Amino acid sequence: MKKWLCVIVCFFSLYVQAQVWTMKGKEPAGPGTWWCFRNTVTLDETPRSLELRLAADTKYWLWVNGELQVSEGGLKRGPNPSDTYCDVITSLPALRAGENTVALLVWYFGKDGFSHRNSPTAGISFSLFCDGKEVEPDAKWRVKKHPAYYVPQGEQPNYRLAESNIGFDAVKDIPFMLPDYDDKKWKKATEISLEKAGWNQLVDRPIPFWKDYGLKPYACTEMQGDTLLRAYLPYNAQVTPYIRLKAPAGKCIRIRTDNYRGGSEPNVFAEYRTREGEQEFECKGWMNGHYVQYELPEGVEVLDVKYRETGYDTSFAGSFACDDPMLTRLWNKAQRTLYITMRDTYMDCPDRERAQWWGDVVNEQGEAFYALDEKAHLLTRKGIHELMGWQRADSTIFAPVPAGNYKDELPMQMMASVSHYGFWTYYMGTGDRETILDVLPRVKKYIHVWKTDSLGLVVPRSGGWTWGDWGENKDMTLLFNLWYVIALKGYEEMNQLAGEPEEAAWAHATADRLRKVFHRTFWNGKYYVSPSYQGKPDDRAQALAVVSGVLPEELYPVIRSFFSEWYHASPYMEKYVLEALCTMGYYQDALNRMKLRYRAMIESPLTTLWEGWGIGSEGFGGGTYNHAWSGGPLTILSQYIAGIETVEPAFRTFRVAPHPAHLNFIRTQVPLSGGRRIVLEMDKSAHGGTMYLRVPEGTSAQVELPAEFRSWRVNGETKSERQLRLFAGEWRFEMQVD
Repeated sequence: MKKWLCVIVCFFSLYVQAQVWTMKGKEPAGPGTWWCFRNTVTLDETPRSLELRLAADTKYWLWVNGELQVSEGGLKRGPNPSDTYCDVITSLPALRAGENTVALLVWYFGKDGFSHRNSPTAGISFSLFCDGKEVEPDAKWRVKKHPAYYVPQGEQPNYRLAESNIGFDAVKDIPFMLPDYDDKKWKKATEISLEKAGWNQLVDRPIPFWKDYGLKPYACTEMQGDTLLRAYLPYNAQVTPYIRLKAPAGKCIRIRTDNYRGGSEPNVFAEYRTREGEQEFECKGWMNGHYVQYELPEGVEVLDVKYRETGYDTSFAGSFACDDPMLTRLWNKAQRTLYITMRDTYMDCPDRERAQWWGDVVNEQGEAFYALDEKAHLLTRKGIHELMGWQRADSTIFAPVPAGNYKDELPMQMMASVSHYGFWTYYMGTGDRETILDVLPRVKKYIHVWKTDSLGLVVPRSGGWTWGDWGENKDMTLLFNLWYVIALKGYEEMNQLAGEPEEAAWAHATADRLRKVFHRTFWNGKYYVSPSYQGKPDDRAQALAVVSGVLPEELYPVIRSFFSEWYHASPYMEKYVLEALCTMGYYQDALNRMKLRYRAMIESPLTTLWEGWGIGSEGFGGGTYNHAWSGGPLTILSQYIAGIETVEPAFRTFRVAPHPAHLNFIRTQVPLSGGRRIVLEMDKSAHGGTMYLRVPEGTSAQVELPAEFRSWRVNGETKSERQLRLFAGEWRFEMQVD
């Protein structure tokens, strides 16, 4: 990576403070401040190709010749504890031959959060190449603190968020982005090195720029009394609210969503102070919810309200529908929830903390293979590199990262991240061998942090927060051992991929020994329980015992009834309970439990799923209602009920083994790279059924006849075998019971 010298353009405020530093000491730019930069770039001709490498702490908006080119550029810091992300821009439509005015607005977070590590330096880094040659700006950058932006008084976002509330005083606004704006009185910025700025290495942005859905009218609006306008969104979305109005100067409008206290803690709001006359305002900081609330003082005439949805640039390329409307609705809600928990990183929730907890990510990245297009997996790759990039000197890893004010390891979530369900699921869905090989040496360090005792059982580690799941009745001894088995399985698979047979053999032997001693030690004839545990039987632990291969198959009938008697798992761990039932072949049991546990979420008018089984004080951890870790049913319905599962990486070979249980109709699409999709449609009746399967180019399918059918015809040809290998094309099946 190119080593830049003197590329950080610091704010004039810092420059002035440096001049008075000898008397008062140097102080950083304030949190939540906004800064304007201007310069010109002169070109002999319109470039045929360009590359602009642009970084900022923290977010930026870029105009060229008065035309907005990038909206909310930049990513929260950082790829590791030291370095900074850098955008690589290859298209600036407004750039042309002659003199070009370049203007930037930079929002400096100025404080740490659970998803951002602050740097001491607010600024920009700007390096432009046109047709392969570096182009220097015409002069030094000029900089000015934007006079209209301020941090509103009153309640501030909770400490987990790096973002501040946004205030804007229209009387003080300046059109600094216009080419003819006079910036001669602005002060010149100073240049310092990346290291001195605390930015260090610049790492190319690994995910797309945000998708902008454009300004749209709300689904509907209504007045709540004389001063409150409530504007409803079509679904829970990440939005920047807009208002056009007529008012005298000095009126204060506050804007927030119904999710302002999502998870019981305040997040973000916007405040707008009017100038005289007709005007418009769009808040540049996103917020989320089901409706936007505008608090309107007397004398304000609203002419129009709209919203702009922005979000991670991926499409809802996957789908699932069936003749049970509850399950269809649940799948769709899970997809919507997954999308709203994606932006700079995967998030647990977009309101309370916006943090990349890896227990959540494990569930989310698995859902993405069935719900979203291939660009979604770049966010998983980014998360994998970040998790291991923040590995500490003692070889432990922790999440959420990036983070400036969080440091505790959740041992079980960390084992899940490097496990069969974590990194290995990413590989099987994408075929991205390079990423696995890149992080494997760090995974090795972490795996070997864990030790086993003389019997072969894992030695529990408290970490910073010994968390197994929300809720009660957690048999932690069982959970520690079972997550370690699942982590060893993933580690074995990664080492086999990397051609490291000794490590693979060690992982296999260690896990095999643990499985055997675990069963001998903790099985009481009906279920697993550790000797010191005093709570009620733990359904999470029994589920992990099944999916980890600890429970012998001959005991499946013994444990089956357990899962219709005990319900302690949170929605996070419920995914593994449902998967355990499917693994044992009890598909109808899985659907029955799914509908029972998720009934309140399914029937709720909310379009997203919840952190716990209730909302607010009735839920876990503060009770947010946009938590994608709850979307496990999406994976279960697609992978086990529709029965589509990757066999070779990137679905080069995939299994089609539907288990419809009580369903008579299933239609699903599974997105692959390059816009390809697996399409499955199945209809069944008491006497037979039909099935349509589209196998995309470059793939093959291993098709298994559903258990309730005894014979089939494929594209008109009778088949005697119950399993077929089919290649690219369209396949139609006629199936008979007799």
